[in-house]
Amino acid sequence: MELVVGYHPVREALRARRRRLHGLRIREALRHSGVDELRTLAAEAGVSVRECPARELDADVPEGLRAQGFVLEAGPLPAPDLLELLEGPGARRLVVLDGVEDPRNLGAVARVAEASGAQGLVQALRRAPPVGAVASRASAGALEHLPVARVPNLARALRTLRDADVWLLGADAGADVDLFEAPDRLFEGHLAVVLGAEGRGLRPGVARLLDHRVRIPMAGCVGSLNVSTAAAVVLFEILRRTRPRASVPAG
Repeated sequence: MELVVGYHPVREALRARRRRLHGLRIREALRHSGVDELRTLAAEAGVSVRECPARELDADVPEGLRAQGFVLEAGPLPAPDLLELLEGPGARRLVVLDGVEDPRNLGAVARVAEASGAQGLVQALRRAPPVGAVASRASAGALEHLPVARVPNLARALRTLRDADVWLLGADAGADVDLFEAPDRLFEGHLAVVLGAEGRGLRPGVARLLDHRVRIPMAGCVGSLNVSTAAAVVLFEILRRTRPRASVPAG
């Protein structure tokens, strides 16, 4: 049994229905504009709802989180195989995390990845945070929609992706190519964007496997960005370059 905590993660879990949903608890006398919506979504999903005191609700919540009046009891999210992330029409875009260990960073990157149109996220089984309540909360529910493949060996997974005709693009502060000046061809086709941990960056063994590396130009005194911020810059620049342009009528 896992807990989904907070309004947005609970709402997205009820909407996505990618996992088994067991029961929704709502704080007694809660005044929140989303209570009726969650009750409706729960009813549509066949999930029981009960009100309970705040003390009972908060007792099971992981340390550092607040229930915000909503706790959903659920099974684990499905864990797809790596190549399942490539199934589907059109070019696929994945995000690969190398050495990101903070569950809040995992959640924040997942939120950016899902919002920018990525179809999946890849992380290692070891020295990587679980896809649990903390990451779910930080993702604002994005992890309910974004498949996450956990692989035993990240370097081997990158080789598998490359053999499946996926371009490997790394965000690296030491790269020669400026993200905003990179040619469009770097972002075409199946693409995996590889992001390293804040401070350490990409490990040498991972960096050697990449097809291309790009750096985010920095204009201020600070020399680096949080991994989720870097993910937002890179992924939305790729979205800007690759999304279909709306045709403008002549005249």
